[in-house]
Amino acid sequence: MNQYPLWKYLLLALVLITGSLYALPNLYGNDPAVLISPRKGAPDQALVDRAVTAAKTVAQGEIKAQIIEDRVQLRFSSVGDQTVARDVIDDTLGGDYITALNLVSAAPDWLQSIAQPLYLGLDLRGGVHFLMEVDMDSAIKTAQQSTMQDMRTWLREGNMRYRGISLTEETIGVAFEAAAARDDALAAMERRYRGYLEFAVREGDDGRSWIDGVMTEQAALDERSSAIQQNITTLRNRVNEIGVAEPVIQRQGPDRIVVQLPGVQDTTRAKELLGATATLEYRLVYGSAADWISANESGNIPPRALMYKRRDDGSPILLDRDVIVTGDQIKGASSTIDQQSGEPAVLVNLDGKGAKRMQRISAANIGEPMAVVFIETRFDRKTNADGTVEKIKTQVEEVISVATIRDVLSNRFQTTGLQSEEARNLALLLNAGALKAPVEIVEERTVGPSLGEQNIKAGFMACIVGFSLVMVFMAIYYKAFGIIADFALAFNLVLILAVLSFMQATLTLPGIAGIVLTVGMAVDANVLIFERIREELRDGAKVQQAIEAGYEKAFSTIADANITTLIAAIVLFAFGTGAIKGFAVTLSIGIVTSMFTAIMGTRAVVNWRFGGRKLNRLPI
Repeated sequence: MNQYPLWKYLLLALVLITGSLYALPNLYGNDPAVLISPRKGAPDQALVDRAVTAAKTVAQGEIKAQIIEDRVQLRFSSVGDQTVARDVIDDTLGGDYITALNLVSAAPDWLQSIAQPLYLGLDLRGGVHFLMEVDMDSAIKTAQQSTMQDMRTWLREGNMRYRGISLTEETIGVAFEAAAARDDALAAMERRYRGYLEFAVREGDDGRSWIDGVMTEQAALDERSSAIQQNITTLRNRVNEIGVAEPVIQRQGPDRIVVQLPGVQDTTRAKELLGATATLEYRLVYGSAADWISANESGNIPPRALMYKRRDDGSPILLDRDVIVTGDQIKGASSTIDQQSGEPAVLVNLDGKGAKRMQRISAANIGEPMAVVFIETRFDRKTNADGTVEKIKTQVEEVISVATIRDVLSNRFQTTGLQSEEARNLALLLNAGALKAPVEIVEERTVGPSLGEQNIKAGFMACIVGFSLVMVFMAIYYKAFGIIADFALAFNLVLILAVLSFMQATLTLPGIAGIVLTVGMAVDANVLIFERIREELRDGAKVQQAIEAGYEKAFSTIADANITTLIAAIVLFAFGTGAIKGFAVTLSIGIVTSMFTAIMGTRAVVNWRFGGRKLNRLPI
């Protein structure tokens, strides 16, 4: 009686060994590192050698370099070496590479090939927290402008005679001279834009009749939702570009996005790249220099043109109202140096739609000038006399270069007129994708690594103290059986870390609270089992019968108690956010592992030590 078959012991040994391997990387801590990513192509040994050579000129300690996936990882012995080495590496490699400061696991390579340490959240590892607000008005305005341009092109291609098209507040207005042409266009518009625009006819003061199109409520809702989702995707791409692992990027409310970047040390650069809204537009130049000066002085801008300023000297220039290519049609970009002028440049790759349009328009305008417009949205805050804070949004639109179209352009060409740092940042932003709507950072919190270390030490100390007190109590009160339960409790902590590492979950401070709670709850099952064994012995049962009855009869009570707690943890995870989810995850894992160790684990040791023997008493 009370003997396990060999396969159960082998299963327990396998779980113990596997769990120990997956939990072991968490004991090694982190090293400060510089991550280097090529803007195009894959890293090679030559890149590693250049980076190490540059870093050794300033770093005092040991440097460990390796290629992991599509990045070069340089690990340093101190944060000081990491910081100064990053600056030197930037200067040496130039704008064709992205460098980022981060913390990486210090576990040996052989162990990392088997298992990775669990991720630490912002409150444990340090980093930066941003709360970003999406400018929904700009999202709607951009959608309306895109629709207006599409409508203008569609009306021309359909040979529909209209006298003008304009956008005023929320209305796209199309003017017609003849009622018949207006009615034909209205019928066609209602078919083409069904569900997106609602149309109405009005008579203008100038004798023209107008068709006014207003975006439907559902269409506006879809555009806002699309703006949030596309911005989340773009922000995630930008985070990947700067080499941040385990980021948290999620929607909060109708128009806000939470971004948490654990381990990021260069918070200023992260803020600049995440909040930046720079993009490019390519337009044909309208008229001549005389036309530009005349329009600027008189204020009479032709209907087919828009007025811009040159970046270099601030002089006026007229550009065609129709855009050739916009930033969202750029699928890739890299900073480079123009071979002829030696100036910084951005090499642009267009998607299929943009390439076709660029090819068609450039073929029809060889010998004509084309301008590149640099667009950036900036947010400033002004404190009024009454103490209220006013948000001011400024959109900067500058013509950075004008070049004559010498040949047919297609999907790949370069843009000049930028500063070196500006070219690198713009290439990164275009690579990651354009934001569908500008975002403003409305809240920023930085958690230093030292605070994270304090949180880890405090949480670790809580686990050690709680674990030690429970172990002492169990050993004194239940003697040998209590010591067996203590081993099971230690095994339970190892399994929790192993499961979290296997899932690559993110451990936060509330998650540590869940582990501490599990330490106290894990021995509940053994207390029930041991008390049941004592009760059977007091009732006169034999030792082997008491052990059997203790585990069998206490099982239903243990299962009921743990299942109800697990249900509560699942509900917390389903409806909670952030810290609550972290608590629920560790609590759920702890419940499952504690049942395994407290029931099967302790039973295996008890059967091995006391099972199948004639005993008159038990040390319990």
